[in-house]
Amino acid sequence: MLDIAGLRADTPGCENQVFLDSAGSSLPPRAVVETTIAHLRREAEIGGYRAANERLDDLHGVRTAIAELINADPAALAFSDSASRSWSDFFYSVPLAPGDRILISGADYGSNAIAALQRARRTGAVVEAIPADGSGQLDLDALAAMVDERVKLVSLVHVPTNGGLVNPVAEATRIAHRVGALVVLDACQSAGQLPLDVAELEVDALSATGRKWLRGPRGTGFLYVRPELARSLEPGRLDLRSAEWTAPGDYVLSPDAGRFEFWECSVATRLGLGAAVRYLLDLGPAAVYAAIAERAEYLRKALQELPGVEVRDRGIQHAGIVSFTMAGQEPIQVRDRLAAADITVTVSHRSSTLLDMSARELNSVVRASPHCFVSFEDLDRFVGAVRTLA
Repeated sequence: MLDIAGLRADTPGCENQVFLDSAGSSLPPRAVVETTIAHLRREAEIGGYRAANERLDDLHGVRTAIAELINADPAALAFSDSASRSWSDFFYSVPLAPGDRILISGADYGSNAIAALQRARRTGAVVEAIPADGSGQLDLDALAAMVDERVKLVSLVHVPTNGGLVNPVAEATRIAHRVGALVVLDACQSAGQLPLDVAELEVDALSATGRKWLRGPRGTGFLYVRPELARSLEPGRLDLRSAEWTAPGDYVLSPDAGRFEFWECSVATRLGLGAAVRYLLDLGPAAVYAAIAERAEYLRKALQELPGVEVRDRGIQHAGIVSFTMAGQEPIQVRDRLAAADITVTVSHRSSTLLDMSARELNSVVRASPHCFVSFEDLDRFVGAVRTLA
């Protein structure tokens, strides 16, 4: 059981509002804020280099904390400034040739799809979408029928940005691996709210952000790359962190996932990310995940009972995102009217998940995403406010 009063005391930002946007950029715990600001102050006192040298052990601890959370070898992790950067750095390092096939899911994020299309244009590869089944999740039978030896890369989204479904990642990965395809998992919306075990999922790479369900600072993210695979890939961009200049005309790549990192970074926000992950580990991830799921399901059921409101979540298993529309009102209008009542939600637009939204003839949806620090009184206040808008 979680101490909700303690969680809320640790989250000053939730005191004067109903905050339902952890799928966008969550409210950080006090420890994250204090860790980040303290290091910025230390940099102001002695300079960034000395301040970083004082925290070398702590910086290594950030890597080990994330490794513990997703059951990975710390050497298989690379830090970045976002999930999109992590995903792209891996994706652009995979060799492609004319006729190779890239499979994306129907719920793939816009940034991922754009990168896939760009590489297809440059290399002569082709991009194909895996259909959804009747529930809205990835159609495993369709995927099995699509794969062949020309499929080089399969992009999977664990939880889409526009709704609460959870895709069957482990099953899809096994299908892709039958033909030797690599699987990259976008865990941007699942890290921090769902169990992530890279050994069980068997994905070749995984990208995640710090600012969403992990409750870390903006400008943080990480990439996991299966160790044997990491040693065989050369990223499209290198610097003196990702490689060593060994001779006037030669260099040697970092022997692990460090080849996907750059030397320069915000040490303060990276330490803040570590504080966020440790906060989650100390609470007990299973308890946090259960609390998020309970709150999201509470909202789904309550919204379904309101006239003029249509819950748009699909899938068999649901996550912490609750998407809905209201008859006669644009989602942006709903968002802004709720904001005026100190209730924070956001809007997911068609361009972010073009294939899925187009298939469902949706231009946008309101997105509510409650974290474990949100009280049920907050949820009732939100439902009441939506009722007054209907």
